[in-house]
Amino acid sequence: AYNKKKKETWGVCIFIASIDLDEMTFTFTELLKSISISVCMFFQFLKEVDVNMDTVSTKVDSTVSRLKKKYDVLLALYHKFERTCGLIYVEQPSSEVPAELSSVLVLKNYWITFLLAKGKVLQMEDDLVISFQLLLCVLDYFIKLSPPAMLKEPYRSAVSAVTVNGSARTPRRGQNRNARASKQIDTDTKVIEVLCKEHDCNLDEVKNVYFTSFIPFLNSISIVASNGLPEVEVISKQYEELYLKNKDIDARLFLDRDETLQSDLIRCSQLERTPRKNNSEEELNIILPQTPVRAAMNTIQQLMMILNSATDKPSDTLISYFNNCTVNPKESILKRVESLGHIFKKKFAEAVGQGCAEIGSQRYKLGVRLYYRVMESMLKSVILITYFSPYSKLLNDNIFHTSLLACAVEVVMATYGRNASQNDGTSAETDLSFPWILNVFDLKAFDFYKVIESFIKAEPSLTRDMIKHLERCEHRIMESLAWQSDSPLFDLIKQSKEREGQADQPEPASTLNLPLQHNHTAADLYLSPVRSPKKKASTPAANAAPPLDAQGTATSQTQKPQKSTSLSLFYKKVYRLAYLRLHTLFYRLLSEHPDLEPLIWTLFQHTLQNEYELMRDRHLDQIMMCSMYAICKVKNVDLRFKIIVSAYKELPNTNQETFKRVLIREEQYDSIIVFYNLVFMQKLKTNILQYASNRPPTLSPIPHIPRSPYQFSNSPRRVPAGNNIYISPLKSPYKFSDGFQSPTKMTPRSRLDCLAFFKPFCWYLQTSEKFQKINQMVCSSEGPLKRSAEGSAAPKPLKRLRFDIEGQDEADGSKHLPQESKFQQKLAEMTSTRTRMQKQKLNDGNDTSASEDK
Repeated sequence: AYNKKKKETWGVCIFIASIDLDEMTFTFTELLKSISISVCMFFQFLKEVDVNMDTVSTKVDSTVSRLKKKYDVLLALYHKFERTCGLIYVEQPSSEVPAELSSVLVLKNYWITFLLAKGKVLQMEDDLVISFQLLLCVLDYFIKLSPPAMLKEPYRSAVSAVTVNGSARTPRRGQNRNARASKQIDTDTKVIEVLCKEHDCNLDEVKNVYFTSFIPFLNSISIVASNGLPEVEVISKQYEELYLKNKDIDARLFLDRDETLQSDLIRCSQLERTPRKNNSEEELNIILPQTPVRAAMNTIQQLMMILNSATDKPSDTLISYFNNCTVNPKESILKRVESLGHIFKKKFAEAVGQGCAEIGSQRYKLGVRLYYRVMESMLKSVILITYFSPYSKLLNDNIFHTSLLACAVEVVMATYGRNASQNDGTSAETDLSFPWILNVFDLKAFDFYKVIESFIKAEPSLTRDMIKHLERCEHRIMESLAWQSDSPLFDLIKQSKEREGQADQPEPASTLNLPLQHNHTAADLYLSPVRSPKKKASTPAANAAPPLDAQGTATSQTQKPQKSTSLSLFYKKVYRLAYLRLHTLFYRLLSEHPDLEPLIWTLFQHTLQNEYELMRDRHLDQIMMCSMYAICKVKNVDLRFKIIVSAYKELPNTNQETFKRVLIREEQYDSIIVFYNLVFMQKLKTNILQYASNRPPTLSPIPHIPRSPYQFSNSPRRVPAGNNIYISPLKSPYKFSDGFQSPTKMTPRSRLDCLAFFKPFCWYLQTSEKFQKINQMVCSSEGPLKRSAEGSAAPKPLKRLRFDIEGQDEADGSKHLPQESKFQQKLAEMTSTRTRMQKQKLNDGNDTSASEDK
C-alpha cells in the first residue's frame, strides 16, 4: 500500500510539473495506466495534494477542469450510447445476419466513429447537447447499414420503409459510402425521426447537425466500406492520431470497461437511475433522478414550450408601442438584431467549430424570439406609453436593447450549455458560458446587471434552473465583473462622491438593516442619474415611472442631481451578497467567536464603501478573506490563511484562482497572502488597528437578508413552525412529457368535493383582515420565531397547528389546547365538519344501494 501511494504521488507530481513546464510528453490515459489509478481517484488525489494554496497552479487547475468536463461528457454519452444500442439491436439476431456483424463489432464501430466525428467537428468537446445530437447522426448512419433482422421496433420498420422507398441499403464491398449517404438523407428521414422522437430531440436541430457537420465529416475522411460497415481499424487509427495530438483521454477504453475510466459507484448508480416514461393516465408526483442527457433534453423542451408562440419579428403589439414613441425605434432595433446576429454566428463558430455556424444561428434566433417576448411583457406592464413616458426614451437606448438581447441569448445558451456533471440544474463553465455573451456583444457587465431583475419579472415562464442561472450571473457581476477597470461603475461612484462637492456615499450604511424592497423598472436603472443640475423634476421619487397625469400635475422644483438609481441598488445588493458569503464562511471557521462577526463585517463594509479602489480588477471574496484574517490577527485569534482558503474552497460557486491569483499591482499577480501584506494591510492599517483599541469603530448594521426574489421552488415549502402543512407551487398545465410536470387532474366530481370541503370556510373568510392573517401565517419568512405584539425583545415560538400530533384526537374538536388560537381551533372544527360530511355521504350511499338490492 505504501509503494502504491508513493507511485501515485510521483504520478501526480509529474503531471503537475509537465503542465507547468509545457512538457507533456505523454497522454493523460498513459499516465493513469502507469500508476494504475482511475480518472476520479486521480482528481481526488490531486485535490488532497493541494493542501497549500500554492501547490497547484491556476494553469494546472484549468487543465484539470477541462479534463474533468471532457470525461464527464464522455461518460454520460457512453452510458446513453450503451442503453440506446440495447433498445435498437436484438440480443440474438437470426441466422441470416452475417457473423461479422456481431453486436460487439457494431458497438465498437459505432463508438469509435462517433469519437472521431466529435473530435473532428467540435473544437469545444464539452458541449453535451451538440455531442449527443452528433451521436444520433452516427446512430442513424449505422442503423441504415444494418440488416432489418438485427433491429428491434420501431427501427426495423423505419429501415424497411427506407428500403421499400428505393434507397439502396447494402453497399458493395470497397464502395465509397459518402456520396450515397449524402443523397440518401435527402430522401429518407424515417430513422432520424424515430431517434429524435425516442429521445425527445428537436428534429430540425439534429438535421442541421447532420447536414452542416456530420455529412462534411463523412466526406472529409476515407471510409472503406466492408459488408456495409466502415473498417474499424481505419477509423480507430484516425482517432488514435487525434488522441495522441490532444494528449488527453483515450475514450475507446470505455468499450473495454477499462479501470482507468470507471467512475465511482455512487456516480454510476446516479447515472443509471433513468426515469421511465409515464403513461398519459399516470401522475408523476416527485422529480426523479435523471441522466445528464435526459436532463438536458428536458430543459431544452421547457424552453421550446415557452417560445412556441413567439416569433423572431416584433409583434403587432410591439409595433404599436414603437409607433407611440417620440422617435420610432423599430428600424434601429431590427438593424441591431441583424448585425449582432452576424457577430454571434461568427463567434459561435470560432468557439465550437466552423461546421457549427448554422447551429449558432439557430440558437440566436431562439434568443431573438425571447427578446421580443420579454420586451413586450415589460411594456405591457406600463398602462400607457406616451411621448412623456420614460419608456419612449428607453426604447431608443442602445445599451438597454443590447443588454436585453444579451440576456435572452444567455438564457438560450445556458439551456443548451448544461454539462454532464451537473446535478443541480445550473450551467457548468464552458467556453460559451457567461460572460462569453458580454464579450460577443461588447457589453459591460454593469450594464447587463441592470436588466436581469426586470427580465425575470417580465418572463414568468422561466424555469427554476434558468432563474437560478441568471441570479448566479448577477452574483458574478457583483463579485468581480462589475469591478473591472473599464467598468462604468467607477465613474458612477466618482460622480456620486463629487455631487456638489460632498463626500457622498454610493449607499449609506444606515439602510443595510432595511428590507431590500423596491419597484425600480428598467427605465429607472438605464436612464438614471439625472445629470443636469438645472433639470426640473417632479416630487415623486424616482423609484417608479410616474403616469402622465402625475407628471403633468406634480409640483416642480429645482433639485440637485439625483443619485444614480442603478448604483444605489447595486450597492444594496452587493452589501447583502457580501454579508451572506461572510456569514457562511464565518460559521465554518469562527462559530466559537460570534462576537467577531460584526467586527469583520464592519471592516468589510467599510472597505467596500470607502476604499472601493481595492476592488478594481479584484474579487469580493478576496476582500472578505482579508477582512476576516485582519480582525482575527488584532484580536489574537489563531486563524491562518491556509485554514481560511481550505474552508473557502468548500463553499459553493468558488474558484481557486480567487485566492491563488490576486492582483498586486499592474499586471503583477500573486497569492492572497502577498496581497494582504503588500496591499490590503498597507491601505487599511490604521483602520484595522482601531479594532484593537478601547474605542473601536462604530459597528455597521447587519444587512437584512431576504429570500431570493428570483427563486421559485419546484418542491413543496413547509409553513414556518407548521407541524404538517406544506405549500406546493402552482403547476403548469403541460404534461411532463412536454417538459413540465403535470397537475392533478380534476374531474367534475372532484371539483364538487373540493367545493364541499371549502364551503364551511366561506363564513370565516369574509373580510380582508382574515385573509391577511392567513397570509401572515403562510408567507412568513422571518424564521421559526416571531416578536410579541408589545414589541418585546424576547422572541416567542410560533404556535403549532396540531393536526396529527400523536395522542391528540382533534377531529371532534373536543381537545383543544388552551394556548391555541381561535383560528386554529376553528380550522380543526371545520376539518371535523368535513370528516362528518364524508361519513354521512358514505352512509347515505350504502343505504341507497341496500334499498335498491331489495
